[in-house]
Amino acid sequence: MSTETMKKVYSIPESLRNRPHHYCPGCGHGIVLSIVGELVDELGVRDRAVGIAPVGCSVFLYEYYDFDCVQAAHGRAPAVATGLKRANPDLFVISYQGDGDLAAIGTAEIIHAANRSENFSTIFINNAIYGMTGGQMAPTTLLGQKSQTTPYGRNPNTDGFPVRVCELLNSLEGPYYLERVCVATPQDRVKAKKAIKKAFTYQLEGKGFSLVEVLSQCPTNWGMSVLDSVKWVKEVMAQTFPLGVFRDKGQQK
Repeated sequence: MSTETMKKVYSIPESLRNRPHHYCPGCGHGIVLSIVGELVDELGVRDRAVGIAPVGCSVFLYEYYDFDCVQAAHGRAPAVATGLKRANPDLFVISYQGDGDLAAIGTAEIIHAANRSENFSTIFINNAIYGMTGGQMAPTTLLGQKSQTTPYGRNPNTDGFPVRVCELLNSLEGPYYLERVCVATPQDRVKAKKAIKKAFTYQLEGKGFSLVEVLSQCPTNWGMSVLDSVKWVKEVMAQTFPLGVFRDKGQQK
């Protein structure tokens, strides 16, 4: 086929730097990073976008995005996002957090930011474990799930129960949009992109706080093959963390 008739159908988003990332093979983080980069380009907000990179697997966010990023202390991304957005409402602010960061040390920060309906978008990666620090139990670790600190499985009598962030935030009046998705299959990726785009659009419209929770496979710390980890997300993890929309004030009549 002549090159003159060939049409480019896909390319790396301009908002993503063309470099290898540090995520383990099969990890969902790379997929979500790509989705966010695509949407920043599509929505035309790259020149005013700011990503918040807290502690955990999202810590190197600024290495991969070709737009401004700010490092936040562990769990404090919502506070940093609040300050940036209030100081300059024209900024497009993305808080990108994992479960150990958002649902453990950062619980108070996310609850109060959501309750105030701060106008920024939160991408919450839930892989049911502490990823970067070696696979310890996280607030989202499932009952019976083994980790470095629960070698016999999570026991509710000593370890408590998994924290369901969307359900928790849905009890507040402030949040505008809450949805839980996954990136286990190509079809799931399409749905995840639609959810994140909706969260970003609501921010651009000044609607208030939005959070998209993404169930992400973590083959390395789960001790599974990539294929088994994808299956586990769909067949096991989604039983504890059901997928779907929990709050969408934009669709309320």
